[in-house]
Amino acid sequence: MDLLELREQIDRIDGQIVELYERRMDISRQVAEYKISTGKKVLDRQREAEKLAKVRSLAHNEFNCCGVVELFEQILSMSRKLQYQLLTESGSQGKLPFIGVDELETDRARVVFQGAEGAYSQAAMMQYFGNLVNSFHVDTFRDAMNAIEEGSADFAVLPIENSTAGIVNEIYDLLQEYENYIVGEQIIRIEHCLLGVPGAGIEDVRTVYSHPQSLMQSAKYLEQHDWKQISMQNNAFAARKVAEDGDRSQAAIAGEHAAEIYGLEVLQRQVNHSGTNSTRFIIVTNQKIFRKDAKKVSICFEVPHESGSLYHMLSHFIYNHLNMTKIESRPIEDRNWEYRFFIDFEGNLADSAVKNALRGLREEARNMKILGNY
Repeated sequence: MDLLELREQIDRIDGQIVELYERRMDISRQVAEYKISTGKKVLDRQREAEKLAKVRSLAHNEFNCCGVVELFEQILSMSRKLQYQLLTESGSQGKLPFIGVDELETDRARVVFQGAEGAYSQAAMMQYFGNLVNSFHVDTFRDAMNAIEEGSADFAVLPIENSTAGIVNEIYDLLQEYENYIVGEQIIRIEHCLLGVPGAGIEDVRTVYSHPQSLMQSAKYLEQHDWKQISMQNNAFAARKVAEDGDRSQAAIAGEHAAEIYGLEVLQRQVNHSGTNSTRFIIVTNQKIFRKDAKKVSICFEVPHESGSLYHMLSHFIYNHLNMTKIESRPIEDRNWEYRFFIDFEGNLADSAVKNALRGLREEARNMKILGNY
């Protein structure tokens, strides 16, 4: 037979496959109606395992066995997604434990940030809440999370990602650990300056203090000078130390805001080599709320340590036409080589597509948690 005849045969078989697929999905719809009436769960792992083993046994060689299993994994996955959709449409999905609000109550809010006066976190806080915000600062990110969990602060401002240095691992771990939720974000441009005591010049500098990431981001500038570099917990701490010591040989790499706070002089602006360096800060609270105009959802979940498990989780975004904008992974403590995934995607918790995707993820993933909608 020539190629044209072979293709015609394939087309006829494909038509039969589509017809059988639609018949199968119609029965899946009836199964969903039964489960709605009885409250039975959509995912039946034992039933699916038996089905995959059965269809595998029907194939006649190893290549076809693998192909048939992959094909039916997709068919079963689509059947579940149809059932989740019908459950959502029927109102059987249950309400998400988040309350939509028109605006965040920030007028009398008390806000905490990590670091000291002059930190970039403070600058992000003032951009988001305004210069007259009622605020205080703590030494560590955990202290900030504790403050809002315990109620001594209404909101916390925390750095979660830098455009050049990447994510702040500790923040991701704390978001999973605490029952605190993201309700906003603020992105600020990072422009590191070399700060010294009044009257000092660049020729006087012998030692530079800053956060390790800031030293790394300013590496090209620092390589031009034979200076000792000392890491500090926070840029603002570095600026405060230089101001308190009053030593002309000491300098700090921090923002210009820190110079104003501690009475230091800017010896050199923009010492970081990237002109587009920015940090994304998140606004966190202990209330399960979201603005009704929120456009981004953050979640985390774990998956079984099995081939294809992450792929099947991500398929819920594809099926519901949701745009995933970010995915990160963090190792799970005390479970070697297993990971927790953090995902950002576009949407609002009031959207039916979002509810549908979250229902599927909650049923099929391990320990799925909504981190916020903002």
